[in-house]
Amino acid sequence: MERKSLEELYHKGELQWEEDEFTVCRSFQFTPPGCHNSCGILYYMKDGKLDHAEGDPLFPYNNGRLCARCLNLTEAAYGEGRLKYPMKRAKEDRGKDKWERISWDEALDLIEEKYNELTGKYGPETVFGFVGTGRNVCFHMPWVVRNAFRSPNVFCSLFSGDSCALPRSASTGAIMGGLPEPDMGQFNESRYDHPQYEFPGTILIWGSNPLISNADAFFGAWITDCMQKGGSKLVVVDPRVNWLASRAEVYIPIRPAADGAVAMAMNTVIIEEGLYDHEFVEYWCYGFEEYAAACAEWTPERAAEIAWCDAEDIRRAARLIATNGPCAFPFAVSNDHKRNGVSAYFAMFGMLAITGNYEKPGSNVIASDPWGVGVLMAYAGGSTDGQIAPETMEKRIGYKGYPMREAGMTTVGLGDECLRTLETGKPYPLTMCWMTGTNPIANMSADAPRAYNALKKVEFTVVCDYHMTPTIQALADLVLPVAFNWERNTLRLWYTPVRATRKISEYYECKSDEEICVLVGQRMNPEFFKEKNINDDVDLLEYIITCADHPTSTWHELMDDTGYLWPEYEYGKHESGKLRPDGAVGFGTPTGRIELYSTLFAQFGFSPVPTYQEPDESPYSTPELFEEYPLVLTTGARNWEYFHSEQRDQPHMRATRPDPIVEINPKDAAKYGIENNEWVWIENGIGRCRQRAWVNDGMLEGCVSADHGWWFPEQDPEEPSFYGVFESNINNLVEQCNPGAYSFGAPYRGTLCKVYKCTDENSRITPGQQTVNGGFHELTYRGLVEPPANA
Repeated sequence: MERKSLEELYHKGELQWEEDEFTVCRSFQFTPPGCHNSCGILYYMKDGKLDHAEGDPLFPYNNGRLCARCLNLTEAAYGEGRLKYPMKRAKEDRGKDKWERISWDEALDLIEEKYNELTGKYGPETVFGFVGTGRNVCFHMPWVVRNAFRSPNVFCSLFSGDSCALPRSASTGAIMGGLPEPDMGQFNESRYDHPQYEFPGTILIWGSNPLISNADAFFGAWITDCMQKGGSKLVVVDPRVNWLASRAEVYIPIRPAADGAVAMAMNTVIIEEGLYDHEFVEYWCYGFEEYAAACAEWTPERAAEIAWCDAEDIRRAARLIATNGPCAFPFAVSNDHKRNGVSAYFAMFGMLAITGNYEKPGSNVIASDPWGVGVLMAYAGGSTDGQIAPETMEKRIGYKGYPMREAGMTTVGLGDECLRTLETGKPYPLTMCWMTGTNPIANMSADAPRAYNALKKVEFTVVCDYHMTPTIQALADLVLPVAFNWERNTLRLWYTPVRATRKISEYYECKSDEEICVLVGQRMNPEFFKEKNINDDVDLLEYIITCADHPTSTWHELMDDTGYLWPEYEYGKHESGKLRPDGAVGFGTPTGRIELYSTLFAQFGFSPVPTYQEPDESPYSTPELFEEYPLVLTTGARNWEYFHSEQRDQPHMRATRPDPIVEINPKDAAKYGIENNEWVWIENGIGRCRQRAWVNDGMLEGCVSADHGWWFPEQDPEEPSFYGVFESNINNLVEQCNPGAYSFGAPYRGTLCKVYKCTDENSRITPGQQTVNGGFHELTYRGLVEPPANA
């Protein structure tokens, strides 16, 4: 029998075919569930339902590889917690599992009624929106809030300091006018075979595990491709040994939140040893002398002392980055999670600049979506449509007093200010909340108990989600069920390639976020939607495409072809005027160069060069506190099974990681009497939570790493439990309303804590009981106050 080629087996050029008892649909998996990348996928459908999914080996982006979450999509879609219908409950029943199924028309009637009631009292600014991660829900909440409700109050939940992507975007936007992505061949369809492509000589991995996290527009397995195909060497900086660190040419374990000092020391080595790219610095960098002087304050020895690493490792890493061909830097969220993260990024991205690692193959390139509309499909959705009255725009919360926000470097308000407004009612009450793709009391909000108590004050809360969550059970009045990726028409414009997804099945009464945008918009602002001829979800997508700078097809045209568009990429855009709106050569900064001395930061009143700021709580800034809380805590590390707070209700995912884990070095475990796999309390001056100890040789001594996003769908959904959301929530220990100097970044990583065994006595009052019954900050864990009678 003649063997079929891969193209024949997988029906190259076809979007759908019949195979055995299945209808196979070629598509791109985006959200939900949460995802950053939109990989090529094959949905095997049977009787209108997904039977299983496989990676599409003909799509060059992921070449048939999928993460565990995609391989488990069937369980995610049809599990017990999946929402099927709109549901409401009375405000007095919040916290109780008393939901009433209603129709979509009834849901829209309720939204319209509450909107008219509350805005009649307080104005449209009383409405505010929360959005989480999972990139196919970025623009929908802003669109509804801005274009349907005509309010300017859009937030990344109560995410303190907007500590994901925005700190690095702010840093790179100021110093080079765009966000640089590592070039792993993904910018051309021919990938590694493209005639201009060159593999990175070095890949710098700082505080991340890309094989698991797969951050925006970056598929982690590309790193192993480059190692295998191109001989790329790794420099890994991380307090934990992971698979990549174990294979690194240079591995530097450092104390969390000391990153900026180490990065500045690497710059010092490169500059003092003359290893920098003199030509690139001369022609394309501004402020080199000032930058060099700032970094010179940090020698490898000084940085190593405070970062708990080896000075010689800093030197080895710096030399490899500077001399081993192109260096690619797949940045990650870890430094977004620190108050000093913006400046740390400044030093890291500046290091790439002085070594000439921008805009050439195998380095980092200033990436944007091919059509020039991506920002409107993110947090800026609806911001250019003019539906908010100027006097209302002046009232937006979380901008005034924050220069980078006032200058428009982000279109979301500071979540910390939203929290203060909820607590105080000043400058005006926030009374109606619209949430999309977020589960704030389980995941994003720092000081989760404080967030819960503030959000309880909201008069009317609507949550759009695909499954029941602790936030819904605790706070929602109305729930709208959301469609999965294969149950919706949608569009992916984040970087290359452009991808369109078509609806191929339905699930009960679930609707896509695009459909919800249109339904709500037609009710609340019908004139606008009529004027733009937006009658359904596809009309909305087509309208957004018309807002692009240079689209090359419609959504329908894209779907009638391959479903994706992969335009040819051009390197060296700074030399051809492709990075600036005025068409001049150079980078998108006031000087036209990469600003190692940032004129924008100087204008905003910030340090124009990198600086290192020791965390507010640390062994060095608060030595007395360190005696009481002698371990440095880092949080937010990704794992294979879960996307933040998702997938806990999927049996196959829970089977491999059934409980929350805190990693601790064996020496620390022995010192504090902790054995592997036993439940322990993690505590600091803000709060505590319980997780299982993993005694791990790969964890840096003196530090612990705790899981985030945990809740337990098998536990009681009603108060005070809410699926046990507060019991293991590491954000109980994270301070809110203390963002970094730039208003970006917060102390999710690098704070202090102690770890001790759980006992019957010290578990008598749980975090959930304290939060719901007594007020988390009004009781003490140390037995000084008796539990309330109803605890």
